[in-house]
Amino acid sequence: MPRGLILTGVLVLAALLVFWGLGGMDRLSDWAAAGQRDAQNALAGALRRLRAGEAGAFAALIGLAFAYGVFHAAGPGHGKVLIGGYGMAARVRLGPLIAIALASSLAQATTAVVLVYAGVLVLNLTRETMVGVTEDIFAPVSYAAIGLIGVWLAWRGARRLWRQSPGQGATRAAAAAQAHHHDHQHDHGPDHHHDGHHHAHSHHHHHDEACGCGHRHGPTMDEIAEVRGFRDALMLIAGVAIRPCTGALFLLILTWRMGIDAVGIAGAYAMGLGTATITIAVAVLAVWAREGTILALSEGRMARALPLIEFGAGLAVALISFQMMRAAL
Repeated sequence: MPRGLILTGVLVLAALLVFWGLGGMDRLSDWAAAGQRDAQNALAGALRRLRAGEAGAFAALIGLAFAYGVFHAAGPGHGKVLIGGYGMAARVRLGPLIAIALASSLAQATTAVVLVYAGVLVLNLTRETMVGVTEDIFAPVSYAAIGLIGVWLAWRGARRLWRQSPGQGATRAAAAAQAHHHDHQHDHGPDHHHDGHHHAHSHHHHHDEACGCGHRHGPTMDEIAEVRGFRDALMLIAGVAIRPCTGALFLLILTWRMGIDAVGIAGAYAMGLGTATITIAVAVLAVWAREGTILALSEGRMARALPLIEFGAGLAVALISFQMMRAAL
């Protein structure tokens, strides 16, 4: 990533921190809540026009659903906390993090679809009951799951900090001196002869993940990183997707009652895409800030700073999530 682009990201993040410190986040939350109300009212009007068969009503509804998702994500939310915190904590590339942000928003829409149709078709739940389940059960569970991911990130950073301590460094150096290698002696009796000549064989080889002896002794570092990345992605997506968007629930229930289920499902995923725009922006800022911090450090300081950044970001995710869970209970 270009140095100028990284420094720009750091400056934007610093401006956001100042904005938050001056109470700007409260005003942003009020603006987002007002935007959601306006979008909801406009959605109701678009549904009436769609039912009346007006031209362009479907496109207008999809656009309004997308706008609702943007307003919804701009306010306080768990998805931004998790994706942004992970982007700061882990040395993940921007492309995969954007993919995770998009997948988590679409998975959140899928949760809304599954909840509504399981509720109305299987459990015969009312709209109020489904919203209550979302707010009273799914929301605290989602906040708790994200908080636990934050604790895990903080623990991983703390463990790496501990491994960097002088005592642990000496222990690892001693262990490295006793690396896994062995000698083989083989012969055909005490000696063996081949047409008048006499020789003994000895060979020495070192085993690593895939050595020349024809068999593997463990996964490669690339394979380990791939498994960890996939596991982390699943945790992040699940943490966001547990709690569906309330606006998507309303839209899905209304369109089910009107007999236009496909419109409601399309609108729910449009809301998911709107939510993803903000979450992706947070992911980009997080990666910019992380890389800008690393860029400002020397190589030795960078190695020491990375676990500290991971610990601090994980701790922030945990504290914010548990605070949201406390407010939801």
